[in-house]
Amino acid sequence: MHFRCLIGSCILLMAPMWAWATELQLRLLQTSDLHMNLLNHDYYQDRPDQAYGLAKTIPLIEQARREQRNNLLFDNGDLLQGSPLGDVAATGYVGVHPAYRVMNRLRYDAANLGNHEFNFGLPFLTKAIGGARFPVLNANVVMPGSERALFRPTALLSRSFKDTAGRTHRLRIGVLGLTPPQIMAWDRQHLQGKAEALDMVAVAADLVPKLRQRGADLVVVIAHTGIDVTGQHSTENTALALAQLPGVDAVLLGHAHAEFPGPQYAKVPGADIAQGTLHGVAAVMPGRWGDHLGVVDLRLRREAGRWQVVERRGSLRKVGDATSPLPAQMVASEHAATLRHMRSNVAESDLPLHSYFAQVQDSVSVELVARAQAWHLSAQVRGTPLEGLPILSASAPFRSGGRQGAANYTAVASGVLTRQHVADLYVYPNTFKALKLTGAEVREWLEMAAGQFLTIDPKGPAEQELINGGFPSFNFDTLEGVQYEIDTTQPPRYSIQGDLQNPAARRIVNLRWQGQAVRDEQLFLVATNNYRAYGGGKFPALGADKVVVDSGAENRELLADYLRRQKRITEVADQNWRLLPVPGVALRFRSSAMAKGFAQAPVRWVSDQGDGLATYEVAPGQR
Repeated sequence: MHFRCLIGSCILLMAPMWAWATELQLRLLQTSDLHMNLLNHDYYQDRPDQAYGLAKTIPLIEQARREQRNNLLFDNGDLLQGSPLGDVAATGYVGVHPAYRVMNRLRYDAANLGNHEFNFGLPFLTKAIGGARFPVLNANVVMPGSERALFRPTALLSRSFKDTAGRTHRLRIGVLGLTPPQIMAWDRQHLQGKAEALDMVAVAADLVPKLRQRGADLVVVIAHTGIDVTGQHSTENTALALAQLPGVDAVLLGHAHAEFPGPQYAKVPGADIAQGTLHGVAAVMPGRWGDHLGVVDLRLRREAGRWQVVERRGSLRKVGDATSPLPAQMVASEHAATLRHMRSNVAESDLPLHSYFAQVQDSVSVELVARAQAWHLSAQVRGTPLEGLPILSASAPFRSGGRQGAANYTAVASGVLTRQHVADLYVYPNTFKALKLTGAEVREWLEMAAGQFLTIDPKGPAEQELINGGFPSFNFDTLEGVQYEIDTTQPPRYSIQGDLQNPAARRIVNLRWQGQAVRDEQLFLVATNNYRAYGGGKFPALGADKVVVDSGAENRELLADYLRRQKRITEVADQNWRLLPVPGVALRFRSSAMAKGFAQAPVRWVSDQGDGLATYEVAPGQR
């Protein structure tokens, strides 16, 4: 017996190392870009929506936790702004901010700050994150003239997990948070002189080794950044560069309101959409508004005294029929206050207000914003040296389908206009700015906006796609106060990133003011918002040095004031801009299937797609 045991011991000693190697499964869960959609309620249409909301994500979180007890839950920012509930909460709340109230109950392990966290100013943000019972991180926003982080840059989370044999191990997970440095332009009025924003990749390259030196077994980078589909490194979409930093085990992404892994990234160098990795590092980006949950599954093995990631996979889970009652219970008072606010009357309209075709023809839903801004600017310059300069006003279709789908259109029936409809017409909490520009600069502004359109071949097929799906509709500015036409047979003068790519191209033709051709040296005042005035969208010639009026008013509030003074909206869009027809070519685009009854020449319905969208076309001109 003793001999057999001895032989058994010898056999055990001779067994390969993998036979008793310690392995552990770990799951990372991520939400991102919730934009205060804590409930699955559409405040613009005043009805429940089953496609999004943290209330819809929570069942996914609970199921993922049941499947794998070794788990961590993270949020990637753009949490506090973006819905009417967020706007109401920004005016005041009792105790803990409602978003963190819910997230505390869900036991989040850490969170990152997105760019929209800064929209309401630093005092608001500091107070809000003070209610979180978990680390809220940001490493690349620093105090002016220093490298000292304005917020907590990193966290070293100590957690107990069980290995595959049931033994408990204590792991230390290093986490750091990053946000786009463009916040210094987008929220200049809140951050100038109070903060600086550093390059995300440079900061991560410095901090990842330091987390390792502090004993991190794993390092997770929560970066409010997207994936540059060209495979290049940009300062706003840095995911690929971050994934290539030594020592990074997982990259949690956001900002782009897109889904990774997903087919749109299939051809991006370094992206593996089957495994959910970027350059071999696990990565997820879970859409927007809580419509997906990001899941990273890691298999760890302890070798040579340290934990190694030996298998990794990133995946997404889309929300389904289940809805958690938790958010509704926890934010009931704020939800009720939001409903009261949104249902209050402002004015009346004899016209339906919709953005179904705002990307292809002048729309009163967009023009109302421009009129309100011009009215406000006129009052601001009265009695100043700027009075007498021609006033223009820029506005864009904020809700025009795109990645947000068939429901993402402004659609207001004629009749009473409420605050709900004002928020539908103007989604963002931007503040009013006006710039002093030359005619040449105005023209370049419009050239950049005209990059929304694909290039049409006048000798090509009889039906051609018109709209570039990668161009954000909120960058399709139209200018009220001038008249112009857009020639889509010309290539775009600027790239989506604002780079001059076709210097000889001119899409903007017949640019006129009061019937006369606009001269390059002619001066104009142009009303807009802080995002555009301070460089958002990378429009040529725009920037802080051109701002001459900064009233501090919120664009949405001045729109409400304008509507109250008008009392009744009767004027249709003045059609101050149009697409030049292309002889023999129908220009096709997608919009909501609900828009069929609103289509009028030259726009006509073609066919339904079966997904809530339909194909429409701008009718061809004559050859």
